[in-house]
Amino acid sequence: MIRQTEGLSSRFDWPLFIAAALIALIGVVNLYSATSVYQGGIADRYVSQLYWLLGAGVVGAIVCAFDYRHIERYAYVIYGVGVFALMIVLVLARDVRGSSRWIEFGSFRFQPSEFTKLCLIIALAKFLHDDPKNEGRRLIDLAIPAVITLVPFILIMRQPDLGTALVHLFTFLTVCLVTKVSLKSILGFSVTAGLGAYLAYHFVLLDYQRTRIEVFLNPEADILGKGWHAHHAKVAIGNGQVTGNGYLKGMQNQFHFIPDQSTDFPFPVFAEEWGFIGGVVLILLYLFLCLWSIRIASQARDRFGVILAVGITAMIFWHAIINIGMTSGVLPVVGVTLPLFSYGGSSVSNNVLGLALLMSVSMRRNMVRPDRF
Repeated sequence: MIRQTEGLSSRFDWPLFIAAALIALIGVVNLYSATSVYQGGIADRYVSQLYWLLGAGVVGAIVCAFDYRHIERYAYVIYGVGVFALMIVLVLARDVRGSSRWIEFGSFRFQPSEFTKLCLIIALAKFLHDDPKNEGRRLIDLAIPAVITLVPFILIMRQPDLGTALVHLFTFLTVCLVTKVSLKSILGFSVTAGLGAYLAYHFVLLDYQRTRIEVFLNPEADILGKGWHAHHAKVAIGNGQVTGNGYLKGMQNQFHFIPDQSTDFPFPVFAEEWGFIGGVVLILLYLFLCLWSIRIASQARDRFGVILAVGITAMIFWHAIINIGMTSGVLPVVGVTLPLFSYGGSSVSNNVLGLALLMSVSMRRNMVRPDRF
């Protein structure tokens, strides 16, 4: 046992750990600045963030010590627990700003939809690992994975939480890209997806969700109303110019013009204080984290490890793309956090656990020859 532990420690993936730790550390520093103009609980969020990071880090260290293949045995059980938690949300969750997303136990609360991202990834990895088909998959071959994805997607849309639901969907689509779907099926799916998006816009999305898309297409239409978030986020990023205004000197943040600056909009706070250079450094850290994670997936020893690594990479990638995109005016505003950077115990814990599973895959990548798709 001692020799096995020493062997694993020698294979510890330091680049993955350092990249994630740097993002989390910068996030805590930025969170202090983002909440420094407030009093009470909000001002102490950076302390809570540290506690969540440390607590999740301890659990993550335990996860790293175990072979990730043990999770495969209980993949569908984990998925079922996640779906059940989403059902409980619809029954017991308290409405907060028009959404019911959190289960509360006294002062403690958590958001099940954050953890169902990992539950979904594990379930998809299990199904595709057991699927004997190796190439030329048709859409019908992905029917069961699609159903596995649609169940949490629909439950999350009922909360409603469009941003988190889209991350689930995009994660599934990314996983599909590595399953060697035939070109004919990809074209057919693209046409179907376009029609589905049109129907969803007119018949599924709520009024405020359609308004966000309309404001994105016409930013000047309602600056004082629905366009407030996006407008002042872009102003803050622009104010940062090349080198930034300096730490704790972001005017948009100091004068309360940036809403939700600790959760959905921490990037404009950071960009205003650290400028274009700081923003690029942060984006490059995410880019390195994602590229290194893809490298881990390419070296995984079995199909379950490959899909698991790809899914976790996709989860982080789409969170970062959507969050930075919506705050810079490239995408419509949706409620999506910036991984390891935004405040939130559920979000931080889910990302740390995901990275711990990725670390487990990386540490065991050379034990046996990996399976091929």
